[in-house]
Amino acid sequence: MEARTEIEQWGIPLEEVDQLGERLTQFYDRFRRYTQTKTRDTSEYGLGYLSGLLRMETKRNLANVGRKTAMPGQNLQHFISNSPWSGPTLIEAIQKEIKVHPAFQEAVLVLDESAEEKAGEQSAGAGRQHNGRLGKIEVSQVGVFLSLVTPQVNTWVDGELFIPAHWFEEQSAEKRKAVGIPDQRNFQTKPELGWQMIQRVRKRGIPFQAVLMDSLYGRNEALRHQLNKAKLEYYGDVPANTQVYLERPNIVYPLTQKRGVPSKNPVIEGASYEVQSVGQQPTLPWETIRVRPNERGFLEAQFARCRVWVAYPGPELRQEWLLIRKDPAQITYVLSNAPEDISLEQMAWRKSQRYLIERSHQDAKDELGWDEFQARKYRAWEHHLALTILAAWFITETRFDWKQRLKQDPALLEKYEVEVLPQLSVGNVRELLRAALPLPQLSSEEAAQLVVTHLVNRTRSRKSRLRKAMGKPDA
Repeated sequence: MEARTEIEQWGIPLEEVDQLGERLTQFYDRFRRYTQTKTRDTSEYGLGYLSGLLRMETKRNLANVGRKTAMPGQNLQHFISNSPWSGPTLIEAIQKEIKVHPAFQEAVLVLDESAEEKAGEQSAGAGRQHNGRLGKIEVSQVGVFLSLVTPQVNTWVDGELFIPAHWFEEQSAEKRKAVGIPDQRNFQTKPELGWQMIQRVRKRGIPFQAVLMDSLYGRNEALRHQLNKAKLEYYGDVPANTQVYLERPNIVYPLTQKRGVPSKNPVIEGASYEVQSVGQQPTLPWETIRVRPNERGFLEAQFARCRVWVAYPGPELRQEWLLIRKDPAQITYVLSNAPEDISLEQMAWRKSQRYLIERSHQDAKDELGWDEFQARKYRAWEHHLALTILAAWFITETRFDWKQRLKQDPALLEKYEVEVLPQLSVGNVRELLRAALPLPQLSSEEAAQLVVTHLVNRTRSRKSRLRKAMGKPDA
């Protein structure tokens, strides 16, 4: 009884944990028709694959998923690699639910990529390219992703496979055909794929307040220009040597030497500065801002900003914000077209949410088996993406539903002497789901107690770090 009371204190509905398997089936029934074809009902394979991603802990390749979920391996292989159901259409159906969910009405959209190492170059889009996780050039398959982020949750909402330019050379025609790359696909850079997806989710009504990008995308002038033209607020990381102007420069068309007429090629006249030198100016005001709570207490960083002029092709001059974030290990420079009257605190908060897409990537890999995928075909990549996003949406929706209906007992704050309690993670919900379905041996109460122990340990760890930060010994 005492254990059950503690479980309820943490907002975990034990009776509903027992019904998680049924909840998953009912959830999937809303999307079942998108995994069927015109001639066959293949939707059971979609449920089996989804269930395998959510319940299995490792080795979530097609053969193992088939074995663990009692699905014929060849049929599951065909369903993922060859069946003509549309992955993008399933993603659009998920987006229709996300866009009306109240939890996402103040979200930001984060654009980033993720690379997965491959043994060879036979998988669609695979080749020697930069792998950010490995920090080097390696044979990899790279996806470009959009994540919708709030302070409480983050989840992938769209993705595109980046296909290197050499795949579109004439000598690669048979290779493209073998993996099913559509004839209408042509080479697109990663920023171009990102802009394509941003336009898509905006057209579909996904709510977001701003677009956040790391330096690969933030330094791309064309992408920033497109976002500004579309009246989308952005925060783009840029390299330290990015040139800006503190005073409005002049656009001059110098006279040609031979004919004495204005040149067609303009020149920007004015004193330019690297953003790192702007950040070193002694008159720049800095503020320490609490970015968010974390399990070590609170994450704080120093922020400064100033208005700068930026030259864009055209040429076009535009005044925008240079936002600078200073952490102990690094300094980040950000260009933003945020309104002139926005507060520094609001800019700091929005910029700092970009880290959460790393959480999205990690959840997709560690919790949903994204990086364990081994099929070679382009259609298989799209299908795997759609079902991974569906798995993430199931967990996100479950977490939100429980959080709204079943509050954590505020007495826990006093008990553990902390200001913030940890929320259920993706891994926590998967632990409960494994107990509710026959794959694991744990009872639902045992799994719930494991989750409570995990939450308690995180809370105690946070309390200990807070006390150390204040110079107090552990109680």
